Amino acid sequence: MEKNLTTGSVLRNISLFALPFFFSYFLQTLYGMADLFIIGQFEGAASITAVAIGSQVMHMLTVMIVGLAMGTTVCIAQAVGARDTVRSTAVIGNTACLFLVVSVVLAAICLLLTSQITAWMKTPAEAAAVTESYLWVCFLGIPLITAYNIISAIFRGLGDSCSPMYFIAVACVANIGLDYLFLGPLALGPVGAALGTTLSQAISVIVAFIYMRRTQTVKFDWSIWRPRRQILGRILRIGVPIALQDGFIQVSFLIITVIANMRGLTDAAAVGIVEKFISFVFLVPSSMLATVSALGAQNIGAGKMARARQILWYALAICVAFGVTVSVVTQFSAAAIVGWFTMDAAVITSGAAYLQGYIFDCIFAGLHFAFSGYFCACGRSEFSFLHNVIAIVTARIPLAYLASIWYPDTLLPMGLATCMGSVVSVFICVAVFRWLKPQSLRLHTGLS
Repeated sequence: MEKNLTTGSVLRNISLFALPFFFSYFLQTLYGMADLFIIGQFEGAASITAVAIGSQVMHMLTVMIVGLAMGTTVCIAQAVGARDTVRSTAVIGNTACLFLVVSVVLAAICLLLTSQITAWMKTPAEAAAVTESYLWVCFLGIPLITAYNIISAIFRGLGDSCSPMYFIAVACVANIGLDYLFLGPLALGPVGAALGTTLSQAISVIVAFIYMRRTQTVKFDWSIWRPRRQILGRILRIGVPIALQDGFIQVSFLIITVIANMRGLTDAAAVGIVEKFISFVFLVPSSMLATVSALGAQNIGAGKMARARQILWYALAICVAFGVTVSVVTQFSAAAIVGWFTMDAAVITSGAAYLQGYIFDCIFAGLHFAFSGYFCACGRSEFSFLHNVIAIVTARIPLAYLASIWYPDTLLPMGLATCMGSVVSVFICVAVFRWLKPQSLRLHTGLS
C-alpha cells in the first residue's frame, strides 16, 4: 500500500518513517551482535574472532546489496510522489529480475573465493579454519539476504517502513533461538552461528512473501517482470554509486581490521567487538540516510524541492544531537560495553580504548549520511560515492595505519583516526550541497 509523504508535518513524517526503519536496522544489526554475544558465552577468542571477521565480510556484502537496492527505493518513491502507478509497478518487476541474477552470481563468486577471503583478512592462524567455515555457510545464504533487502527496499519506496520491521523481527527471534540451540546443546561453534543466521533469513523471506500475496502489495503478474532497459538503467544509475560507496566504506573498515589482526589475537578480537557495537550506534545515522532518501525522493517527484531540503535540515539536527549524546555517554562506559561480549580482561582494555576514540565518528558520519540521503533523493548518488572515496583514500585508511605504527600499545589513536575520514566527507558534502542547490531545476528525476 502506497503512503504519500508529500503533505503534512515534515517532522511527523520523518518520525513515522524513521522509527520503524530504525527498529528494522536495530533488529538486523542484532543478528550479528547476537552471534557474537552468544558465541562469547560458549567459545574462546578464536571463535569470537572468526565470527567477528566473518560477520564483517557479510556486513560489507549486505550493505552493498542495500546500497544497490537504494536505486529501487528512490525510483519507486519518485514515481509515488508523481502518482505514476504504472512506473512504480514496472520498477518493482525489473528489480526482481535484476537482483535474482545479482544474488546468484555473487553467491557463486564468494563460495569460490572463501579461502582467499579468509587469507586476505589476515585472519590469525588460530581462527582461520573456523572463519572459513563460518563464511562458507553465510555465502550460501546470500540469495536470502538479497531477497529480504529488495523486499524492504520496495516497501520503503512505497512509503511503508513498518512491514520490513515485522519481517526482520520474526527473523531476529528465530536467529537468537537457533543460535542458542546450535552453539549450546549442539556445540557447532561458528558454523552453528552462521547456520542460525541463514535459516532465520529464510524464515523472514517466507513470511514476507506470504504477506505480499495476502495484501496484494505487489501484483504477481508476469507482465511486470519483463526487463526494461530504461528502468534497469535508472535503478543502476542511482544504486551502483551507492553500492560502490558502501563497499568502499566497508573495505576501509576491513583494512583497519586487517591492521588490527596483524597486531595479534587480542587486538583482533577487540576491534571485532567494537565494530559490532559501532554498527549498532550507527543505526540512527543510517536510518536518517534512508529516511531522507525515501521522503526526499517522494517530495522531489511531486516537485516540492523546498520541502525536500527541509527534510534534510531536520535529519542533520537529529544526527548531531544523537551523535554528541552517545559520544559523551560512551566515554564513561566503554569498558562495560566491551565487557558485554567477552570476559577476557586484555580484550576489554584494548576494546575500550578503541571505542573511546571511534565513537566520535558517530557525530560526523551522521552529517554526511544525511547529505548522502539528499543526494540520492535528487538522483545524484554519484556525489555520495565521490565524498566517501576521497575521505577513505586521503584520511581514514592512511591515518589508521600510521596510528597503528606510532602507537603500538593502545588502540585509542586508531579509533580517533577513523573520525577524520568522516570530517573530510562533511566538508565535501557541504560544498556539493551549496553547488547543487541552484541546480535544482536540472535534477534528473527520471519522471519526464
